Amino acid sequence: MTARDVYTDGACAGNPGPGGWAWVVDGGPFASGFVPATTNQRMEITAASEAVRSLDGPLEVVSDSTYVVRCFNDGWWRGWVERGWRTAQRKEVANRDLWEPFIELVNERGDISFRWVKGHSEDPLNDLADRLAVEAIANRRGRSGEVLPTDVGPPDGAVANSDARSRRADSRVPSGHLLGVFGHRPLELGGYEPNDLQDGVRSRLVDILSAKQQMHEDLVVLTGLRLGAEQLGAEAAAEAGVPFVAVLPYPDPQSAWPERSQARFRELVGAAAGVVQLERKVPGSNKEVGEALARRDGWLAANLDEAIVVWDRGDAAIGKLVKKLERALGEDIWIVDPSEI
Repeated sequence: MTARDVYTDGACAGNPGPGGWAWVVDGGPFASGFVPATTNQRMEITAASEAVRSLDGPLEVVSDSTYVVRCFNDGWWRGWVERGWRTAQRKEVANRDLWEPFIELVNERGDISFRWVKGHSEDPLNDLADRLAVEAIANRRGRSGEVLPTDVGPPDGAVANSDARSRRADSRVPSGHLLGVFGHRPLELGGYEPNDLQDGVRSRLVDILSAKQQMHEDLVVLTGLRLGAEQLGAEAAAEAGVPFVAVLPYPDPQSAWPERSQARFRELVGAAAGVVQLERKVPGSNKEVGEALARRDGWLAANLDEAIVVWDRGDAAIGKLVKKLERALGEDIWIVDPSEI
């Protein structure tokens, strides 16, 4: 018997926040649902698992979530089970309460396959599943039927702060799953010369980025390339094979640095997959420099999917930035504490 395609999608108004899920089959049936407090990833898993629970016969689950598709196609679940539901980094597998019964069901049935589709790429069924998930959030309830609906509202973006797909009217924002790197300057990282602490932080960033790339094949790192954590983020991205984009607050922000530091900045800019310059005017005072950097951080917070912050939890200025990022990104922030390396 030929497998039917079922398109699934999840959405979240904030992350965490109220969420919606949906699945659709060409010509029908379809279903959607609402969860008062959840995350993007949980909604993606829920959408796929609800489809498999609801539909008989061979199915191909078509999802724009690499998290869902690669779990099965790349066999992530086998490693999780063998390690007692631990990741390769020996951490507890996130969302186990959803994954475990879903994986058991898929294996029990034996007639389920998975295929990735790029989200918001004008695929009508992917778009419909997306709009149904967003509608469920707006109405605080789902619905179902045997014939595909024609009275569905707009896709992500109608829900404030929903997720990456809701953004990006700003043409400067790169495509992909965007992760920003922020944090300490050199003095808090052992000084301006290469040292063991910087090597340890860089290694930790490589591990995180490598794990993130398994979940998001379109991962892109955004970094301002300031001395310290931001440059370590660019170096870690290069080592992990993840493209990075330099986001500069104004022209030549390195011009006051020592020549050796300027040379390294130019090397990293040359290795970047792209450069975004936010302002044309060079600040005329230290106060204006600080204001421009704050605007840069605000722009990044508004356009990122996730962030890594290298922070010892003691620097108040970085703490303020972390709060700004939390308001924009919810739980999608990694703290790398240099004192624990």
